[in-house]
Amino acid sequence: MKWISPNYGNETEIVAVSVHPPDMDQRCIMALFVTFQSTENEAEAALAPANQTRPNGFFMEIVNKRTSLAQEYCDQANANPQGHRYIAENAYVKNEADVPAVLEKAFTDAVNQKSFALYFAMAPCSRRSLPDMALSMQSDHYFALYQIWEDERDDSVNRDWIHQRMAEVVPHAEGAYLGDSDFQERQTKFWTDEKAERLMQIRRQWDPDSVICGYLDTDDKSGVDGLTNAEWSRQSRL
Repeated sequence: MKWISPNYGNETEIVAVSVHPPDMDQRCIMALFVTFQSTENEAEAALAPANQTRPNGFFMEIVNKRTSLAQEYCDQANANPQGHRYIAENAYVKNEADVPAVLEKAFTDAVNQKSFALYFAMAPCSRRSLPDMALSMQSDHYFALYQIWEDERDDSVNRDWIHQRMAEVVPHAEGAYLGDSDFQERQTKFWTDEKAERLMQIRRQWDPDSVICGYLDTDDKSGVDGLTNAEWSRQSRL
């Protein structure tokens, strides 16, 4: 964490992924540093702190390899194979939390080889002011879990495992990212109370007939209207 969490600037994306490589007999943590620069020299300079301070004990190392958005999308597609069953969960971990301790089991105690966990070092972007952005929950530490399996008979095992791991993380979380969440599985906060109220004011003004549905709560009890932000916030369990 001391290696990947320092501020590398807005142009560099840092992610640690817990994966089980197909050619290895154990789960590994893969740290990826991707920087967007105008020249190759600038890119090498941006990644120099990571290359110079990397810890010992790695199985494999790739230094300053060129990539492209097309290649990054291809790698992501390979990590999310078609014809499988998925559960995704996530959390913004509080800045003051002991992040390695909070995420240790999620990163090391997987129930199948295709699943993966990831950690994004969000600083310095997480320190931005977001005056006009509804999705306003943020911290320096973003965490997500992706359970991936093939057989429907394994649904309960995978669902129980991800619920157990998230139960350990949630007490240390600020909220979550909407895109990796299932409204009907777990209610959490995607925006601050102030932004939630503003969003509802906009909705009441421009969509009084609820043409655009609200939150889909458990079993769709609220129908097409969904829950209001206030109701959702009261029922949230982070």
